[in-house]
Amino acid sequence: MTEARHPDAPEWYRNALEVPRSDETIEVDGCPVHYLAWGERGRRGLLFVHGGGAHAHWWTHVAGRYANRYRVAAIDLSGHGDSGRREKYSLEQWTDEVMAVAADSGMAGKPVVVGHSMGGFVTIATSALHPDALAGAVVCDSPVSAPDPEVDAHRMGQAFGKPRYYASREEGLERFRTVPPQDHYLDYVMADVGWNSLRQEPEGWRWKFDHNSFTAFEENPRVAARPYLPKITCRLALLASECGLVNKQIGTYMYDLMGRVNPVIEIPLAGHHLMLDQPLLLIAALNAILADWDHSEPIVRAG
Repeated sequence: MTEARHPDAPEWYRNALEVPRSDETIEVDGCPVHYLAWGERGRRGLLFVHGGGAHAHWWTHVAGRYANRYRVAAIDLSGHGDSGRREKYSLEQWTDEVMAVAADSGMAGKPVVVGHSMGGFVTIATSALHPDALAGAVVCDSPVSAPDPEVDAHRMGQAFGKPRYYASREEGLERFRTVPPQDHYLDYVMADVGWNSLRQEPEGWRWKFDHNSFTAFEENPRVAARPYLPKITCRLALLASECGLVNKQIGTYMYDLMGRVNPVIEIPLAGHHLMLDQPLLLIAALNAILADWDHSEPIVRAG
């Protein structure tokens, strides 16, 4: 349970942060994987997966609102947040971590997994590699596209800057930026996300993520999940931010790869990091998707 660090945080946001939660850790293939958990064990599950260089607390103000209905978890993928580091990372290894957290957290039945950006690639791969283990997946502005030499893992890693230490947490927070940047953010969300993005070590304060985690993608991270999209058999919804990375062309490309049976839903005014600028629209979209899945039959891919 945390209090909002920004004085202008609205009541709904403060209430979401004050929902009781626990810090949990499970070992997956020799690496400690940390996650946050809300709600009673034994309920159906909702599991949130962050993007590259991010962490579980990016989801705190969203996840807390589902604690009265679900057993909720938000994972720190290895190499991120308060989880351990690995010598080598892979998309497939991260899917194993997602499934391990789903099992360890006490979710009943098959969970719904919600992933943002790189976490959406992880969610897509999880859906394909564990086809009978998920009730559904929601992918938030994760652009899957044809190979593009201008977008590769090396450039992605460079975009996050070189590893360095800061003399104080405050100095680090002054340099807190998202990748990619966007026009609008909610200051009260950014205050808490930034605060939870740094850890203190003997040398000073540093960002929690491991820069080597981007080696999980040998070439183009947007292509990594492409082979998995046609293999998905569980329900899936793609949320495309109006001002994000999944434009009309990419949305159509992904829709076709998924057999034209999974909806592509635009979140108006949202940037790529939609939980940082339009969290209530994101929550409304999630509510609508979850309610529909409770009261409808899925459309089956032809052939």
